[in-house]
Amino acid sequence: MTDFKKDMARIQTLVGDAFSATGGLVALSDGGVMSKQKLQQTLEQTAAEFEKAALELRTLCEKHSPGKGGYGKRPPAPFCAVDGHVEKLGYNWLHIQLNTLLPHCRYQPPLWLADTIRRLLDNFKVGGNTIPYFRERAMLVIDEHSEIAGRRVFDQDNKGWKAVCNALKGRAIPDDDQYTLAVSLLATPSTENVCHITLMDLRDASDFFALHSGDYALGSIYGCAGHIR
Repeated sequence: MTDFKKDMARIQTLVGDAFSATGGLVALSDGGVMSKQKLQQTLEQTAAEFEKAALELRTLCEKHSPGKGGYGKRPPAPFCAVDGHVEKLGYNWLHIQLNTLLPHCRYQPPLWLADTIRRLLDNFKVGGNTIPYFRERAMLVIDEHSEIAGRRVFDQDNKGWKAVCNALKGRAIPDDDQYTLAVSLLATPSTENVCHITLMDLRDASDFFALHSGDYALGSIYGCAGHIR
């Protein structure tokens, strides 16, 4: 079997496995009974199957894509940074903005989130930029900006922040264990619904939180820190 044929068969398998995962939900809609905890777990497992299928499907499609894209004679859709962007701030901090909030993650890791961050970092590097690498102790600050009324996940232990650590491991930090990486989870009331991720040397944490609290009178840290030095 050729490599192409194997990959096309794999695509069919992925789609079939993901569809099969909906069986429990279909049974529930037909009058089945399920506890709230079991329902939550089933929903997350179903989403995880589709996420896993989508990520591998994306890789397979890119592997065999013969051109720049487009359907039929239509030109490719214009690029839009719907995922977010990466930049280096003035302290050589790595800043990633995700145009979404952290997903619910009580039972399954959000594979799509880690994959999105990795791709943002890869694109940042392809653009001629250097990703800061923190060999010693580092601090990771995840700051969600959101409206309280529009948020559904409030408990930090139910959010998929671990996927961020996994995506940075090997690219910006050597490991994500407790002696290498310190993690701080923040929430800022805002009309936006975005997630600011900042990675820095642990020694810079006091400067970051001084900026975040407004002690330097520079307004928002994101976008201002790049002009400090």
